[in-house]
Amino acid sequence: MSQIDTTASAAAENPFAGIDQSSGNFSYDVKYDFDAGSGLNERTVDYISTVKKDAPWIREFRQNALKAFLAKPMPTHWATKDLENINFDKIRYYLSSGQKPKRTWDEVPDDIKHTFERLGIPEQERKFLAGVEAQFDSEAAYSNIKDVVSKQGVIFMNSGEALKEHPDLFRKWFGKVIPTGDNKFSALNSAVFSGGSFIYVPPGVKVSHPLQAYFRINAENFGQFERTLIIADEGAEVTYMEGCTAPKFSTSTLHSAVVELVALKGAKIQYITVQNWANNVFNLVTKRGLAHEEAEIKWIDCNIGSRLTMKYPGVVLKGRKSRGEVISIALANDGQHQDTGAKMVHGADETTSNIVAKSISVGQGRSTYRGLVHIPRHLKGCKSNTECDALLINTNSRTDTYPSITVRGSENSVQHEASVSKVSEEQILYMRQRGLTEGQAMSLSVNGFVNDLASQFPMEYSVELKRLIDLEMEGSVG
Repeated sequence: MSQIDTTASAAAENPFAGIDQSSGNFSYDVKYDFDAGSGLNERTVDYISTVKKDAPWIREFRQNALKAFLAKPMPTHWATKDLENINFDKIRYYLSSGQKPKRTWDEVPDDIKHTFERLGIPEQERKFLAGVEAQFDSEAAYSNIKDVVSKQGVIFMNSGEALKEHPDLFRKWFGKVIPTGDNKFSALNSAVFSGGSFIYVPPGVKVSHPLQAYFRINAENFGQFERTLIIADEGAEVTYMEGCTAPKFSTSTLHSAVVELVALKGAKIQYITVQNWANNVFNLVTKRGLAHEEAEIKWIDCNIGSRLTMKYPGVVLKGRKSRGEVISIALANDGQHQDTGAKMVHGADETTSNIVAKSISVGQGRSTYRGLVHIPRHLKGCKSNTECDALLINTNSRTDTYPSITVRGSENSVQHEASVSKVSEEQILYMRQRGLTEGQAMSLSVNGFVNDLASQFPMEYSVELKRLIDLEMEGSVG
């Protein structure tokens, strides 16, 4: 085992993150026992199915998804031209060392264990988590849930394990919230998916501490395609957190996940993401929840790294008095485009949706908000609120807002607010006259801008976010 450390300096590359970007900018030279090779075709999909010992219906599901992917053109609506730079023939779609998820960190292979130790995952598990899954490239290396939670009947495991151990429960909802043909990248994921989390919370069970998954890309020219399914039964409550990092390579890396959430009557799901990919990663994911009667689904999203992120967490408000919410922070630095937003589809009376999005553009970074709210004509008593605020740090940074709000009925309440502001040199000068450095003044402005949303992140992430703003705002006015 040899370590390849690509860290350019001790400072993080981005002004804030859930985890310091520099701490994730390393990789290990790993010998993979299973490698599907580069390029995507029927042979690639068959190889993955054979290695994973898929059931016949999963093998057929993958092959049908491959046909859908090949038939669909690259998206042009809700998309950017940068997608044209993805070369699917150069991507490696499956890499693993044949590992099965271990239940203790001592059992995890040394190179993989050292990766997660350096990222602080075992320490986080000891401090405040009810369970952890750690995925390394295509497969989970570690998966464990605390006994006290397991005894409540909660299931938390890798999706591959769940397919074999709980096939009826998994199959009932798998691909139902996000169909294979939803978009080109959901079809791609459906063809080559590997890893991801499966969670089932029994009726009335409230998981008091978060469950967490950590997705790590180690290999160059690699694509990671995890598939996550979370089911909260009637009256159940659960919080799930995911973190993501990858080393910085000169070539492109692809991450294309699918996440499906199902909240049955009166259930609550909170899904927290801190994305901190290196800036060579194309992060193209599809995330959607289905909320039944009086259920609540809340996405809390922090998007920092990547070359291009396209992510629009959504909620289909299927049941009466259900509620959906998306809280997001995005930061785009030089060479980065954060194309993020939310989708809310009201499908029943007295449903409520709330979208609050804040973006920061630094240098020549670009942030884009795309939002969709749909309320059909026959519904009554629905409420929807959208707020999207952008902060420009430099004169060359850019932000765009593309809201799409369709309200057919007359007995519903909808409001939308958008604002764009700049951190002016006069404002910085005012604070410097009171004894602050330029970096401190900039940090104060940016922290104030995101503070109301940052407070909704777990304390560990919120503190780190503010600390990194303090570190990285020196010299960012210009």
